[in-house]
Amino acid sequence: MNRAEPLVLGIETSCDETGIGIVRGRTLLSNTIASSMDEHARYGGVVPEVAARAHLEALQPSIEAALAESGVTLDEVDAVAVTSGPGLAGALMVGVGAAKALAVSLEKPLYAVNHLVGHIAADILDDDAEPLEYPTVALLVSGGHTSLLLVRDLTTDVELLGETMDDAAGEAFDKVARLLGLPYPGGPQIDRAAASGDPKAIAFPRGLSRASDMADHRYDFSFSGLKTAVARWVEQRQAAGEPVPVADVAASFREAVVDVLVTKALAACRDYDVPRLLLGGGVIANRRLRDTALERGAAAGVTVRIPPLSLCTDNGAMIAALASELIMSGREPSTLAFGADSTLPVTEIQVAESS
Repeated sequence: MNRAEPLVLGIETSCDETGIGIVRGRTLLSNTIASSMDEHARYGGVVPEVAARAHLEALQPSIEAALAESGVTLDEVDAVAVTSGPGLAGALMVGVGAAKALAVSLEKPLYAVNHLVGHIAADILDDDAEPLEYPTVALLVSGGHTSLLLVRDLTTDVELLGETMDDAAGEAFDKVARLLGLPYPGGPQIDRAAASGDPKAIAFPRGLSRASDMADHRYDFSFSGLKTAVARWVEQRQAAGEPVPVADVAASFREAVVDVLVTKALAACRDYDVPRLLLGGGVIANRRLRDTALERGAAAGVTVRIPPLSLCTDNGAMIAALASELIMSGREPSTLAFGADSTLPVTEIQVAESS
């Protein structure tokens, strides 16, 4: 195996997107994504069984498309990488099974890696960015995860500082969009509606931000109370026979989410004396979140890094990139003694490494 610049094929099936990525060292060759989002839209959210079936249908054509785009063959691949967790158990099982079959049939080493750490690895595929420095604070915000991490080394030392206690930020966007009569997925819809609204129109709560919360939950997040506050506000307007100002509600809700995310992330940078913040996850597509992080980061002397948006959503390229880093650092492949782990802790960067 070429450990200097390994050619790695990555498989990501943790939620509703079938991601196949191919990288050579730190160079991105292909990032192919097949989304089943339209199938879930009729239900207003991701249905695990539907997601798993969609992965089964999309895997082979996605692998073929990635190989064609990258101009390489399966025989040339040095290693196969796959998300072991966290994520939806059924969806993960499809990717894990496919990766094991592919690795065994090709007689290639297999690397089982952590989905969340993969989001950090996406940053190293940005040709226009300076090399990632350590330590760095990482804020990962998606439909299923909201996590604040301290990354001392991508392949050996990732510490969980805080995470959501209930709804992830992306889930909150979906649920509030439904309250406002907006279609799924909620993130882009809330963003569009908020563009013409007043973010100061309604003083929605900032979860886990009171002084009494900071001792035990300084870096944790909670969006369930915010979602309930929006629901009560809307219900009161409707009960009074008054129109619901969708734009103002959307803008005020979005501002509350963004304020909490950025405030806690920058607090971690300050507390750990780390002048770097990396953003990742699909919710980073929210323009207000990106703009606020950049503006407030600059004021605090913190450099904010944002990977290309195509690498922020779930994708196989980030999984391949993480495995490539593991290979280049001398790590051994995973054995076949691993499965889908829906609650895999972020501290487990690689699963079932060979002894």
